This record gives sequence, structure tokens and C-alpha cells, in this order.
Amino acid sequence: MRSGGDNAPAAATLAAWIEDLASEALPGAVTRALADAVIDTVGLAFAARGTEYVSAVRKSWTGSGPASVIGAGERRSPEAAAMINGTAAHGEDYDSTFEGCPVHPGAVVVPAVLAVAEAEGRTGPDVLRGLAAGHELMCRLGLAAGKATHAAGFHPTAVIGAMGAAAAVAAATRAPSAATANAFGIAGSMASGIIEYLADGSWTKRMHAGWAAQSGLRAAAMARAGFRGPATVFEGAHGFLNAFAPSASHDPDVLTADLGRRWETARIAFKPYACGTMTQPFIDCALRLRARGVRAEDIAEMTCPVGEGTVHRLWEPLEAKRNPPNGYAAKFSTPYCIAVAMVRGGAGLAEFDTAAVSDPEVRALATRVAYRVDPDDEYPRNYTGRIRAVLNDGSVVEESQPHLRGGAREPLGRDALVRKCAANLEYGGADPAMAEAIAEWANGLEGGTGAVRPPWA
Repeated sequence: MRSGGDNAPAAATLAAWIEDLASEALPGAVTRALADAVIDTVGLAFAARGTEYVSAVRKSWTGSGPASVIGAGERRSPEAAAMINGTAAHGEDYDSTFEGCPVHPGAVVVPAVLAVAEAEGRTGPDVLRGLAAGHELMCRLGLAAGKATHAAGFHPTAVIGAMGAAAAVAAATRAPSAATANAFGIAGSMASGIIEYLADGSWTKRMHAGWAAQSGLRAAAMARAGFRGPATVFEGAHGFLNAFAPSASHDPDVLTADLGRRWETARIAFKPYACGTMTQPFIDCALRLRARGVRAEDIAEMTCPVGEGTVHRLWEPLEAKRNPPNGYAAKFSTPYCIAVAMVRGGAGLAEFDTAAVSDPEVRALATRVAYRVDPDDEYPRNYTGRIRAVLNDGSVVEESQPHLRGGAREPLGRDALVRKCAANLEYGGADPAMAEAIAEWANGLEGGTGAVRPPWA
């Protein structure tokens, strides 16, 4: 790999690596993870295609173009398609994530790359290059930021996603390294997204992946046209990390060390449940308690040891989390997620609709779920779950989940992802059999020689 030199800014080093990146040199684990990301993301975009929030985004981004809107049978500009598809893919919070920082690369990178590939007639290997570069940068920025981005009030997928999308589009279009470095500098001023949606379950988080995807497209286009951005956009005194993750350690090696040899992308995780990432292991515990015969009406109280960094998003204000106002707010309420899993036996898309959130039995159990901060909790290095349930007869039952199921320690597997895709297609009113065609197409990207032709377009 060519390098910008030992003292080069991180943007220059990353840009040089991206310019030299060859899809055929990607490790098998990375290629497989990227195909999995396509399968998962496309299925989720279909699932959300009929929702009010996707309809609102489609109405607000007007005009036609060469890029397909997944599941809508229409074509828009690359930026509009990326915005709509990214919003749909992330909207139900069921999309791929990354352990180390709960950032969602698939819902940002896949829509950005597919939009530019369709618009410019790019090949399968170009798509893979873009997917690889975008995923890797988002994962590495997530490691650099840790929990500091959330602590500062920003959504990691939103701000990190703009940089990842710029990397992805630059790689897919084979931009020269100077243009890619400028794209990073430009994207740094486009990155945005606060987490105030947590206050009322409103829709802004849903748009963050789409906004990041279209920001990367715009930043890359401006850079290709000659617009300049700051060279030290990542590590500068007023740069990305200091602005969006001010309390992090900011080790620059996290971004640039062993590029092409160490792939964080191989560790992306796929969710078994349609809710926030850190809540997933607690749902596993709840379902195990249910399988053991513990019923909601048997439980006097439940206590969960948690990482301090998760409290402000998933547990507080506690009474509000126990009584979420709508299905979207419920996705970021661990008390609700535990309760609905115990009562209904799952936490899929249907468990976050109006009927489920209004279920008096679910709400009653949620009021009996509490937490305590565990100083030894491994968050954000590892996502664990533990529940201690005190029953009405005074007996105690406990369950624990040592890691995120669907992550690197316990991956879901391709068959499970195709089944998830099929279920999401069916939920969105599409033919579930299309999941196999989507998987076959994603697997064939590596050997594609002509312009990409997605099976849904």
C-alpha cells in the first residue's frame, strides 16, 4: 500500500489505501460479510417501504434519475435514492451494527454504493471496493470514538456515516487519492445528527443513515469537481474526532494501522431482534426465562446489571422507558424489550407496532424492570445481558448472555440471514422468495464484469 508518509494526516493515508484497494485481494471473511450486509440491508428496505416515515422522505426528495428506490419501482437521483433507501434500511433499527461502538454501517454504505453504481454503470468489483472501504472506515472510526460520540449527544451512525459514505463512493468510483482526501474534508462539514429523538421516539434517527449516505455522495462529487476540504479533518484541533468524540483518547493508529491486513469489517454483526443493539442480549435472557416456564405474572421484579454508558439511551428517564409513547421509542427501552419478549415470545417487527406497545400485560411487566450500574460491565468492548428475576414466591431465577448474538462470537450465519431477509420482504408485502435471488446477486458481485443490475431494480 502506498502511504502519505509517517507524518501524513490520517485522511491522506486512508485515501492512498483506498486508491490501491483491489476487490480481488479482499479476504474471504470480508467478502462474505459484505454480501451479508447487502442481503440484510435490502430486506430491511423492503420491510419499511410502506411506512409513513419512508413515504414522507420520498415525497420530500423530488425528481427522477438513474438510481433505484428499493421496493418502490421508481428511480431517483443517486442522492435521493441513497437518502430514501438508507432511511428505510435503518428505520426499524434492525440493521447491521458493529461491536466496539454501536454504529450501523450497512444502512449507510450499501445505499450509497448501490446508488452511485447504478448511476455510473459500475461493476460488481467496484461495488465490493466501495462496500469494503466504507465499512472499514466506519468500524475504525467507531473504535476511535467508543462511547464518546453518544456521550457528546451525537448519533455515531449519522456523523461517522458521512465519512464512511465518502470513503465508499470514492472507492466505488476509483477516485484518485487527492480527491478522496478532499472528500473526507468536505464530509466532515456535512456530518450531523443529534440523539434528541430519545426524548419522544420521533423520527430523526431513522433518517440519519440516509442523510449520511447522501452526504458521502455529495462530498465525493464535490471533491471530484475540485472542491477542497481540510487535510487534518480527522485528527485536527477542530477536526472530526475532537468535535464529535471529545472525551475519546483519539489514537490515530486506530484509523490507519494495518490497513488491508487487519479487517474490522469481518466483525460486523447482524441483529436477531428489531431494536437497539445493546438491548439484544437482554432479550435473549428474557426468552430463556420464558422457555424455563417463568411467566410474566410470576415476576415481582427484575433487575439488570448494565454498563454506565448505556443508561442515558436505554434506561433513563426510567418511568418514560417503562411507558414508551410509541413503537419507535420502545425500541430504545430495555424495560419494554424485556417485557414484550417475556409476554409475546419474540422481539421482531410486529412486537413494536401499536398493538404490542399498548398491550397492558407488556406495560405492567415493564414497570417491574429496573437496572443497576455495574462498574465491571464490558461495554462498549462487549455487549452482555443479565437478568435477575425475583418471583412472587420469593425465589430468584437468573439468566445471562455473554455477548451479542449475531456478532463475531456467535454469528447468525448465511441461512439465518436469508430467512430474515425473506421475513422482511414478506412483512413489506413483497415475495419472500426474492431473498434467494438477492443473496445470489450479492454473492456474485466479486465476479461481475458488466454494470450492476440489482434484482429489485
